[in-house]
Amino acid sequence: MENKRIVISGVYPEIDCGLFPVKRVPGEKVKVQADIFADGHDEIMAALLYRNHAENSWRAVPMRYIANDRWAAEFTVEHAGIFIYTLEGWVDHFSTWRKDLRKKWETAQAGQTDIQIGAAIVKAAAGRAGDDNKNLSLLAGKLEELSKGDIAAAVGLALSPELFELMKLYPDRSIFTRYEKELKVAVDIPLANFSAWYEIFPRSCGGGAHGTFAGCEAIIPEIARMGFDIVYLPPVHPIGIKARKGKNNSPQAAPGDPGSPWAIGSPEGGHKTVNPALGGMEAFGQFVKKARQAGLEVAMDLAFQCSPDHPYVKEHPEWFKWRPDGTVQFAENPPKKYEDIIPFDFETPSWKELWAELKGIVLFWMEKGIRVFRVDNPHTKPFAFWQWLISETMKISPDVIFLSEAFTRPKPMHALAKLGFTQSYTYFTWRNSKTELTDYFTELTATEASEYFRPNLWANTPDILPEYLQFGGRAAFVIRLVLAATLSSNYGIYGPAFELLENSALPGREEYLDSEKYEIKKWDRGRPDSLAGLIAHINRIRRENPALQKTNNLRFYGCDNDSVIFYGKLAGDNAILVAASLDPFRVQSAALRVPVYELGIERGRQYLVHDLLGGDKLIWTGEFNTVELDPRTMPARIFRVHARMRREADFDYFM
Repeated sequence: MENKRIVISGVYPEIDCGLFPVKRVPGEKVKVQADIFADGHDEIMAALLYRNHAENSWRAVPMRYIANDRWAAEFTVEHAGIFIYTLEGWVDHFSTWRKDLRKKWETAQAGQTDIQIGAAIVKAAAGRAGDDNKNLSLLAGKLEELSKGDIAAAVGLALSPELFELMKLYPDRSIFTRYEKELKVAVDIPLANFSAWYEIFPRSCGGGAHGTFAGCEAIIPEIARMGFDIVYLPPVHPIGIKARKGKNNSPQAAPGDPGSPWAIGSPEGGHKTVNPALGGMEAFGQFVKKARQAGLEVAMDLAFQCSPDHPYVKEHPEWFKWRPDGTVQFAENPPKKYEDIIPFDFETPSWKELWAELKGIVLFWMEKGIRVFRVDNPHTKPFAFWQWLISETMKISPDVIFLSEAFTRPKPMHALAKLGFTQSYTYFTWRNSKTELTDYFTELTATEASEYFRPNLWANTPDILPEYLQFGGRAAFVIRLVLAATLSSNYGIYGPAFELLENSALPGREEYLDSEKYEIKKWDRGRPDSLAGLIAHINRIRRENPALQKTNNLRFYGCDNDSVIFYGKLAGDNAILVAASLDPFRVQSAALRVPVYELGIERGRQYLVHDLLGGDKLIWTGEFNTVELDPRTMPARIFRVHARMRREADFDYFM
């Protein structure tokens, strides 16, 4: 039994009863709230305790009372790694005495005994302070002396701010309550919170012939000019021959068909080998070096699956499922069949050896300089495996990013985010209407999900060509680009299919016709209708505006047209508003309700808005202002709001 009088409950954030950490990057705050109260009428105090996981001692932040027994405090995480926090509460006898003394004095009930009780409390605090604060000891003596005669002076001293502030420094915590859980914060590198991804197939860097990493080096400057942070490569390993897929996922490959990169493994090697046709390991290393020199990180595809030709099949047959006819079970999701891919059997009795080998794959590529992994279909492997693998990896190096490519049910997607994935794919691909977008992103940014789920919005992928892009023309690509790049601070495109407006699909399917997954493509990157210039411009806007470098500061605002979505982001004095048409065919006008009070703009005062996409500078007044969005020119606006206009002498500021 413990002598506790304080109750601590309703702690936020606390993910699944403290089972999983919240996510932050260095410099961000962890804002904590909790219900903290005691029996009776005593005053209480509370503190938020936090430390880096490697530290032994706690740092304490006093909590402030909000209302209805709710308390709050915050701390800032300084660097990547794991931070821990918890809460403490205790009865504040001095504040209780002070409160009661004030009431007694106001009703002429205060007496010498009341002052003597307080003097004893102050004297005890002076003992705790020792030589650290001799003023407190002097005040205790003064209070005790006054208690013998001058009650009015004693009350004045007792209620003085000076004494109150000193007493807060040396509280009596002999009877306190420590929250029973120590909660965690997973602090990732800044790139986890703000990144633009660009996906390419290295084998298509050869102008129609089989490309190599040497050929890919030539387009690194172009990717960098477009403002991307990460160049993401589909699997770069040898591709299986047996059951190799042909063009358009044909079960029969023609001579010369390169097969799907996700059918990993051949007699030439497996997951720790680079396809010789791409130039081998040395060429890969040179590509990574050149990319980093250009300011780009290279993301590898982590696909834990094999082709029937993978060396693992012969070396470790116990890691796979075997059918009664003696063949290994290939992947399938009826009616879909993936004859060129065989999954690992995570229920194998040799699961520990399998887990160790898969961890070895990650560590192998980390030694080659890779710090970013896009994980293929993680929801088809055990959640416990991912939690273990990511935790083990982060112990070695906290600067690794894992992107979860899971288009599955909501709860498995969120479970993957909770257990450690740094970023997550989303349903953005299929959210097109104003209501769908508003509801979905409110869920991701304004609920508990915002503490652990970092959405990475992909406008297209090699697997998915949404109907909106198939039929919406150039304007649809522009709209989805603006939405992806501004709704979230993390987004990606599969290029050059995106900037070249590729929208040819298999009939009735959301899949590319003549998909690059199954053949080598010849792309004309210099086409005059390319969106490369617009992409570069938008990425530059993102880099120049801190408000767009966060996700959870997203707020939706009023707009009188259901075909126009209006939202904004604030970061200090950097205010961004985005108005985007959701109609790629017709001109749309809307009255936007600007959050002038949130922006600190006085009623009736004019303010400047700068359209960062088109370059126009406008003077608006009040809450309601009109915008026209034309899909033939620019179906979206990204406004930088200047809340305070300069005077006439600075008129050139607006020109």
